[in-house]
Amino acid sequence: MDIQELNKAIIAEFRANGGNVGGQFKGAPLLLLTTKGAKTGKTRVNPLAYVADGGRHVIIASYAGADSNPPWYHNLIANPAAQVEAKGETFTATASEAPPGERERLWAQHVAARPEFAEYPEKSGRTIPVITLQRID
Repeated sequence: MDIQELNKAIIAEFRANGGNVGGQFKGAPLLLLTTKGAKTGKTRVNPLAYVADGGRHVIIASYAGADSNPPWYHNLIANPAAQVEAKGETFTATASEAPPGERERLWAQHVAARPEFAEYPEKSGRTIPVITLQRID
Protein backbone atom coordinates (compact mmCIF):
# COMPACT_ATOMS: atom_id res chain seq x y z
CA MET A 1 0.00 0.00 0.00
CA ASP A 2 1.44 3.39 -0.96
CA ILE A 3 1.43 6.40 1.36
CA GLN A 4 -1.60 7.98 -0.35
CA GLU A 5 -3.68 4.84 0.18
CA LEU A 6 -2.43 4.45 3.75
CA ASN A 7 -3.36 8.07 4.52
CA LYS A 8 -6.83 7.61 2.98
CA ALA A 9 -7.41 4.58 5.23
CA ILE A 10 -6.20 6.46 8.33
CA ILE A 11 -8.38 9.49 7.49
CA ALA A 12 -11.46 7.29 7.01
CA GLU A 13 -10.80 5.44 10.30
CA PHE A 14 -10.16 8.74 12.12
CA ARG A 15 -13.45 10.24 10.92
CA ALA A 16 -15.44 7.07 11.54
CA ASN A 17 -14.15 6.70 15.11
CA GLY A 18 -14.10 10.23 16.48
CA GLY A 19 -10.36 10.68 16.01
CA ASN A 20 -9.27 7.25 17.22
CA VAL A 21 -7.26 4.94 15.00
CA GLY A 22 -5.51 1.61 15.44
CA GLY A 23 -2.31 0.17 14.07
CA GLN A 24 0.92 2.07 14.50
CA PHE A 25 -0.99 5.18 15.62
CA LYS A 26 -3.14 3.49 18.28
CA GLY A 27 -3.34 5.75 21.31
CA ALA A 28 -1.36 8.54 19.64
CA PRO A 29 -2.88 12.00 19.50
CA LEU A 30 -3.62 12.53 15.80
CA LEU A 31 -5.09 15.39 13.88
CA LEU A 32 -6.17 15.82 10.31
CA LEU A 33 -4.59 18.82 8.64
CA THR A 34 -6.27 20.25 5.56
CA THR A 35 -4.07 22.56 3.52
CA LYS A 36 -4.39 24.37 0.22
CA GLY A 37 -1.88 23.16 -2.38
CA ALA A 38 0.94 25.65 -2.98
CA LYS A 39 1.02 24.88 -6.71
CA THR A 40 -2.40 23.40 -7.48
CA GLY A 41 -4.66 25.25 -5.05
CA LYS A 42 -6.38 21.91 -4.33
CA THR A 43 -7.14 20.92 -0.76
CA ARG A 44 -5.06 18.15 0.76
CA VAL A 45 -5.70 16.23 3.98
CA ASN A 46 -2.92 14.62 6.01
CA PRO A 47 -3.08 12.69 9.29
CA LEU A 48 -0.34 13.87 11.64
CA ALA A 49 0.81 13.14 15.17
CA TYR A 50 0.78 16.23 17.36
CA VAL A 51 1.46 17.47 20.85
CA ALA A 52 -0.38 20.26 22.60
CA ASP A 53 1.48 23.35 23.76
CA GLY A 54 -0.85 25.67 25.58
CA GLY A 55 -3.68 26.33 23.15
CA ARG A 56 -1.62 25.33 20.11
CA HIS A 57 -1.21 22.05 18.27
CA VAL A 58 2.41 21.30 17.36
CA ILE A 59 3.29 19.16 14.33
CA ILE A 60 6.62 18.03 12.95
CA ALA A 61 7.60 18.15 9.26
CA SER A 62 9.60 14.94 9.56
CA TYR A 63 8.28 13.08 6.51
CA ALA A 64 9.28 9.94 8.46
CA GLY A 65 12.93 10.95 8.26
CA ALA A 66 13.03 11.66 4.51
CA ASP A 67 15.69 14.06 3.24
CA SER A 68 13.07 16.63 2.19
CA ASN A 69 10.12 18.33 3.82
CA PRO A 70 6.65 16.84 3.27
CA PRO A 71 4.34 18.47 0.70
CA TRP A 72 2.00 19.73 3.44
CA TYR A 73 4.88 21.83 4.83
CA HIS A 74 5.31 23.64 1.50
CA ASN A 75 1.53 24.15 1.35
CA LEU A 76 1.53 25.77 4.81
CA ILE A 77 4.43 28.06 3.96
CA ALA A 78 2.53 29.28 0.87
CA ASN A 79 -0.90 29.31 2.57
CA PRO A 80 -0.64 29.37 6.39
CA ALA A 81 -4.41 29.13 6.97
CA ALA A 82 -5.39 25.50 7.53
CA GLN A 83 -8.26 23.42 8.81
CA VAL A 84 -7.60 21.15 11.77
CA GLU A 85 -9.71 18.20 12.93
CA ALA A 86 -8.76 17.04 16.42
CA LYS A 87 -10.54 15.64 19.45
CA GLY A 88 -13.96 15.71 17.82
CA GLU A 89 -13.87 19.28 16.58
CA THR A 90 -12.89 21.12 13.42
CA PHE A 91 -11.42 24.61 13.41
CA THR A 92 -9.36 27.02 11.37
CA ALA A 93 -5.77 27.66 12.40
CA THR A 94 -2.80 29.70 11.33
CA ALA A 95 0.43 27.79 10.89
CA SER A 96 3.86 29.18 11.68
CA GLU A 97 7.31 27.69 11.89
CA ALA A 98 8.73 27.74 15.40
CA PRO A 99 11.80 29.98 15.68
CA PRO A 100 15.11 28.70 17.08
CA GLY A 101 14.93 28.23 20.83
CA GLU A 102 11.22 27.57 20.79
CA ARG A 103 11.79 24.97 18.08
CA GLU A 104 14.18 23.02 20.30
CA ARG A 105 11.78 23.09 23.25
CA LEU A 106 8.85 21.94 21.12
CA TRP A 107 10.97 19.29 19.39
CA ALA A 108 11.99 17.84 22.77
CA GLN A 109 8.35 17.85 23.91
CA HIS A 110 7.31 16.00 20.74
CA VAL A 111 10.11 13.42 21.03
CA ALA A 112 9.19 12.80 24.68
CA ALA A 113 5.67 11.91 23.51
CA ARG A 114 6.73 10.05 20.34
CA PRO A 115 10.29 8.68 20.83
CA GLU A 116 10.46 7.28 17.28
CA PHE A 117 10.90 10.88 16.06
CA ALA A 118 14.31 11.10 17.79
CA GLU A 119 16.06 9.27 14.92
CA TYR A 120 14.61 11.43 12.13
CA PRO A 121 17.12 14.35 12.14
CA GLU A 122 20.10 12.02 11.69
CA LYS A 123 18.22 9.83 9.21
CA SER A 124 17.13 12.86 7.16
CA GLY A 125 20.35 14.90 7.38
CA ARG A 126 18.33 18.10 7.87
CA THR A 127 16.91 20.31 10.57
CA ILE A 128 13.29 19.25 10.71
CA PRO A 129 10.79 22.11 10.90
CA VAL A 130 8.45 22.34 13.87
CA ILE A 131 5.09 23.93 13.06
CA THR A 132 2.61 25.46 15.45
CA LEU A 133 -1.09 25.62 14.65
CA GLN A 134 -2.85 28.46 16.44
CA ARG A 135 -6.63 28.34 16.44
CA ILE A 136 -8.22 31.46 14.92
CA ASP A 137 -11.95 30.72 15.08
